[in-house]
Amino acid sequence: MASKTIAVLDEHELKDGQMKEVDFEQGKVLVARLGDNVHATSAFCTHYGAPLAKGVLTADARVVCPWHGACFNLCSGDIEDAPAPSPIHSFKAHIANGKIHVTANPDFTLKEKKSRPPKLSTAGFDAVGKGAVIIGGGSGAFNAVESLREHGYKFPITIVSKETYAPIDRTKLSKALITDASQLEWRTAADLKIKYGVNLRTGVTVTSVELQDKRVILDNGKDTIIYDKLVIAPGGTPRKLPIPGVDLENVYTFRGVEDAKKVDSAATEGKKVVVIGSSFISMELVVALSKRKLASIDVIGMEEFPFEIVLGKEVGAGLKKFHESQGVKFHMQTKVEKIVPREDNASLAGGVVVNGETLPADFVIMGVGVAPATEFLKDSGIELEKDGSIQVDEFLRVTKLPAGVEGVFAIGDVALYPRTGESVRIEHWNVAGNHGRAVGKTIAGNPQPFVKTPVFWSAQGQQLRYCGHGVQPDDIIIQGDPGEMKFIAYYVKQGKVVAVASMQNDPVVSAASELLRLGLMPSPEEIKAGKDLLTVDISSVNALPKVV
Repeated sequence: MASKTIAVLDEHELKDGQMKEVDFEQGKVLVARLGDNVHATSAFCTHYGAPLAKGVLTADARVVCPWHGACFNLCSGDIEDAPAPSPIHSFKAHIANGKIHVTANPDFTLKEKKSRPPKLSTAGFDAVGKGAVIIGGGSGAFNAVESLREHGYKFPITIVSKETYAPIDRTKLSKALITDASQLEWRTAADLKIKYGVNLRTGVTVTSVELQDKRVILDNGKDTIIYDKLVIAPGGTPRKLPIPGVDLENVYTFRGVEDAKKVDSAATEGKKVVVIGSSFISMELVVALSKRKLASIDVIGMEEFPFEIVLGKEVGAGLKKFHESQGVKFHMQTKVEKIVPREDNASLAGGVVVNGETLPADFVIMGVGVAPATEFLKDSGIELEKDGSIQVDEFLRVTKLPAGVEGVFAIGDVALYPRTGESVRIEHWNVAGNHGRAVGKTIAGNPQPFVKTPVFWSAQGQQLRYCGHGVQPDDIIIQGDPGEMKFIAYYVKQGKVVAVASMQNDPVVSAASELLRLGLMPSPEEIKAGKDLLTVDISSVNALPKVV
């Protein structure tokens, strides 16, 4: 179908710094105004389909999704921040005779066709020779590939992954217990090969790296790959508590599709589960399992409330109240003594002992964090930190390398990166994705420091949003009632708001992430006096004089 030009609004209906969703034949278009310029794009986020008009517009032409922090360039439709897996369409827009006109192909304005293809085709790629090798097949790898190709990288890209499938939306594993990898893949292996020129090697293990020769060794020397640039993105290995019974057959950790299959198979009606750990992965699984008509769900945590370390006591108490209303029983401020076998089968767990009490279990889930999956690098010459992480600079370049070695990057769960005078390591899918986007741009020749404020989300009865670095706050300012699952929490450190969490208050967290990026977050005193983040002007042409 050919493009059409349609008058969608009167000019006076769209003021500077505003955006609106408007009808365009059978579809929708997002129109926005920055000063005298009007812009038009497709109307829905390419991540989970959120209406972008309910998100956040900034004067430096960024449109931020109201749900999960995905961000697009208003002028081009290009991805600015993960978790957007695809860019959006950009349409021509102009003002004439007092009307705002949009020129678009109606086929591209339907929600079902909300994304546009990557800019480059494989005709522009080199198929042979040295290129970029990415160790790991997760969020960081996928976003690095997207970013490399978007920014003009024409050399070979190889992904080496121990998993047997293309990069997936891993967040859906714990939130929905989806067990079919094909339903979770961002791109099929065929698409990665044909559209992105990627050599995807799945089901193989990297056993070492030879930095001087720029070689990646697979499966103990059975194969090698030569690289020019190396991106280390292997993710994390689930931790296990050093207690008796941890290796019994039905004690599960949770990371990939195979783990989801095990839990899904075990979680049948009438069964009893004990979940060890009370933070994001564990509590997302509790939400999924609470829909399974299990006989009992027991959660063991070291703190007083679930999520307490990141979200604080009051928010944790509100979330605990919700889960208890769903039949979940908590055993907090408690350490696990041991996991005991069943009387009729010594290879299977039958219970978990806490405070001398045995909690009966048909299966056990251990969600106690992950360790950087960097064992294969111990003899490589890269100096690892005590926890196995890799120190990087603001461009995610590995810093502790042998003399003369360069072109090595680390992203995601393994990367210890600088932030305002300290180094942090954040185990979150979206952080890895934005690491990948930054490093792709750097390798492609346009160095991009990593500056994105981390954005987290979790389904906990209502959608929980969070942006910030997870620091221990000096104070927490709460508006609303966490017990009613509707609140905004502001986390204060050294006199500044450094993180924000919310439920049922979109797009407050998306706005907060941009205010933190721009250095325009209101002070704690302003927040206590009732300042609404959504009233801070970051959209009009005069809002950001240093940027626009």
